This record gives sequence, structure tokens and C-alpha cells, in this order.
Amino acid sequence: MNNRNVLNSLIKLAIPTILQEIMGTLLTYVDTAMVGHLGEKATASVSTTTTVIWLVSSLPYAFAIGFMAMVSRAYGAKDEKRINALSHLAVFMALGFGVVITVICVGLSPFIPIWMRAAEDIRRPASVYFCIVSMAAIFRISSTFFGTCIQAVKDTKTPMIINLSSNLLNVILNGILIYGLGMGVTGAAVATALSYTVQGLVMSYAFTHKKELGGIRFREIFAVRKDLLAQVSKIALPAMGTHFISCAGYVAFAAMVSGMGTTIFAAHSIAVNAEEIFYLPGYGLRTATSALVGISIGEKDWEKLRAVRKQSVFITIGMMCFNGILLYLAAYPLMKLFTSSAEVASLGSEMLKIVAFSEPFFGLMIAWEGICYGFGRTKSVFIIESFSMWAVRILSTFIVVEILHLGLREVWYCMIADNVFKALALTVVNVFSPPEKLIQAEKVRA
Repeated sequence: MNNRNVLNSLIKLAIPTILQEIMGTLLTYVDTAMVGHLGEKATASVSTTTTVIWLVSSLPYAFAIGFMAMVSRAYGAKDEKRINALSHLAVFMALGFGVVITVICVGLSPFIPIWMRAAEDIRRPASVYFCIVSMAAIFRISSTFFGTCIQAVKDTKTPMIINLSSNLLNVILNGILIYGLGMGVTGAAVATALSYTVQGLVMSYAFTHKKELGGIRFREIFAVRKDLLAQVSKIALPAMGTHFISCAGYVAFAAMVSGMGTTIFAAHSIAVNAEEIFYLPGYGLRTATSALVGISIGEKDWEKLRAVRKQSVFITIGMMCFNGILLYLAAYPLMKLFTSSAEVASLGSEMLKIVAFSEPFFGLMIAWEGICYGFGRTKSVFIIESFSMWAVRILSTFIVVEILHLGLREVWYCMIADNVFKALALTVVNVFSPPEKLIQAEKVRA
């Protein structure tokens, strides 16, 4: 009965987050296709700074992981005062991160394309794109913090509706600004910034009116509880290190591929975006898993906790096996949606067929990450991610590109090796070193 209840809870929480990931990515596909049909240079202009945007977004997202673990535990324990204190802390940190990151990114926007080794003829549009998108950073960060807190109290529908509406708005604005007003890449940037702004404002409204979070009072935002900040930071800082190391690796990885030529980089970038919809459902399930793990710990229901761990792994792997088959079969038609270049589509589809075989390993990695984040075990993920990204992916890619001068196929083999290594390493950590000490400690406190 407990296993059945856990399965029902996982499905109930996961369906909105999975739909959010799938539909959001489908709308992003439309966004990418709109830019892609402007030509290879337009695609490269947008893609050049994409990994840097990921890097910037990863820093506040790490603290969102900390809030997911802390708020879900407090919700499971029915500690309303603690939940409300964490909500005020989330507002304080969202504002702080938003202001600092906006100033830094706008100031560095002229130099980012140069550091990314972009071709000279796309540096200016790439810089303008990054600058405009960065102006809305505070709204995107607020949406991340507040959406995570809402999900932690078992409401995954509200963030789904807001995020999907924002993505749909982005597509509509793209059509108006890119084609209707002929603004090209600049129009795509303005559309993205406006959609982030609306998303942040609406998510803030939902967050402040969520009764489970206790409501927000302005004077309490800056009355930071140092004990809660320390606990959230203990979970978040390793997660921040993980995402920083990971995204910095993606930046270095993209920079090396960028140096291989505009056509190759366009094929690589589009293929990476095209693959996204096939693994993002796993991330949707990861969010539900993290929330249920945290709630189970708060409730001190250890049987439920073990059931969540077991079922989330099997469900995620099964889903990713199915998605891998679909990716292999749809590789070329998918690429043709994003580009009118036959050469780019052919090369990109070849990469997608290669990576399709690694999707089950990617699913295994995602499942274990969700469990670790729910437990607050972010240090293990940090160590594995750091080693795998730089010792496996980046080092091997450097050898392939800079020393052996091989092609994009070999670069993607390096990427797959990184994902497989992380999946196996996280399996070893969770299977052979389960968090029994944490469970026993919680039993003693109970």
C-alpha cells in the first residue's frame, strides 16, 4: 500500500513538472527555429552566449535546491513558522542575486563573445543579445526561487502554468519582433527579456499569495535568520559549486566546438537543443522526487523514503529508454525543423542518433541527483560532477579537437563518456553508500 501511495504521489507531482519541461522545450524549439531560419550566423549569434546564460542561471538555482530541501522538510513536519521564515529568506536572496548578477552580466556583455572565440562577424549581435537578456535576470532568478518554494509544498501545477504561459508569450513576441518588425536577433533578445519579466512578476504574485508559505511582510524580508541561512547554504554551496563547475565546463566545451567552424557549431548547438526535450522529462521527475524525499524526511516516514528512492530510479530509467528510441527515429526530421541547411541537419542528426543510446544512463544520473538533492547530499554530486566534467569531458575534448584535430562525432563521444561516468559514479555512491546515517540520526531525534 505504501509503495502504491508513493507511486501515486510521484505521478501526481511529476506530471505537471514533466509537462512543463516538455511544453516549455517545444516552445523553445519554435523560438530556436525562428532564429535558425534567419541563417547560420543568427543561430551562432544566439548560441554563442547560451552556455554563459546557463552558467549565470546555475548560481541562484543552486540555492533553489537548498530551499527545496529545507521547505519540503518543514512542510512534512508541519512547521509553519519555519516555512514562513524560509519564504522571507527566499525573497531576500532572490533580490540580492538578481541585482548583483544583472550588473555583472550587463557590464561584461561586450567581452563574452570574444572569450567564447566567436567569429568576428557575429560578436556584436551576440553581445547585444546577451546584454538585453541579462537585463531581465532579476525576474528570471525570482521565478526560480519562488517557483521552487511553491513546488516544495506539493504544488507543481502553478509553476507549470506560469512557465508555459511565459514561453508561449516568448514565441508570440518573437513572431512580432523578429519577423513583423524585422528586428532579427535583437528582436529575439527583447522577446526573451520581456517574457522573463512577465514570468517573474506573475510567479512573485503566486508566491506571496500561497497560503502554505505564510504570506510575505516587507519588514521581515531583511530580518534574515542566520541559522536558516547557514542551513540553506550548507546544502546550496556544494550545489552551486556543482552547477558552476558544470556550466563552466559547458562554456569551455562550447568554446572548443565554436572554434571548429560556423557550420559545425551550428549543427552542434541545434542538436544539443533538439535533444533537450527527450531528457528534460527526467528533470521534471527529479523535481517531484526531491520534494517527496524532503517531505518523507520531515514526516520521519522511512519506509516511504525508501519507496521514493526505488521507484523514482526505475520510472526514470524506463522513461529515458523509451525517449532514446524516439530520439533515434526522429533525429533528421527534428533537425530540419530548426534549420534550412541540409548540411547542418545531416550532421546534427548523426549526433542525435549517437547520443540516443546513452539516454538510459542520463536518466539514471538524473534520478540519483534528485534523490541526493532531496537528502541535501550535494557534496557527493559536486565531487563527481567536477571530476567527470573536467577530467573526462573537457580533457578528452581538448585532445580530440586541439591535438588530434578530429570531427564532431568524436566530440560527442567525449560528451557521452562524461554522462555515463556520472551515472555509474552516482549509482556507486547511492547503492554502496546509502544515506542510512542520516536516517538513523533522524530516528534518534524523533
